Amino acid sequence: MTSTPDQRRARTSALCGWLILALGAGALLLPEVGRSSGALVVGELLLLAGLCEIIAATGRQIARLPSLAAGLATMAAGLMFIARDETRFLPNITVVTGWLLLRALALGIATYGAAGSPVRRWTGIAAATDLALGAILILGLPLASIIVALFGTTSDLVASFSWILAISFLATGAMLLRIAACEREGAA
Repeated sequence: MTSTPDQRRARTSALCGWLILALGAGALLLPEVGRSSGALVVGELLLLAGLCEIIAATGRQIARLPSLAAGLATMAAGLMFIARDETRFLPNITVVTGWLLLRALALGIATYGAAGSPVRRWTGIAAATDLALGAILILGLPLASIIVALFGTTSDLVASFSWILAISFLATGAMLLRIAACEREGAA
């Protein structure tokens, strides 16, 4: 039995979605990573997530270009983390904020381009999630303080990055899983 292009795209999107969810779970372990290698791990997580996004986006029929742009923004942020000489997290807040805002813009455009598509809601949720996380960083809201109060003591900044990555990856992974479901039904 041969599979249809929709079924192949659905499998690819689902695999990429599950991989990004796994990377999100890995991001939660970031506070356990030593400070000296933390930026490298963040870079690797972003690089792998971006690659998954790009692979999933290449098969999309609706809003392919903005979806590719979101993946490229993720990969670029990962490369910036990997290429940096500094391994401290504070200088990298700008990179994470820029990444979130670029993704929010790209996914917002994808949401607009997906008018009438059943994946529009999930693309919008992913865009809104990244926009909210970027706004939290811009406004300097003490996300780390909230996280530490809820989940215990860790390095505040490392905890912020781990939860920001995990939340963004969760929204992206869920979006790709919903896209996969729609592709299986031939509706995406």
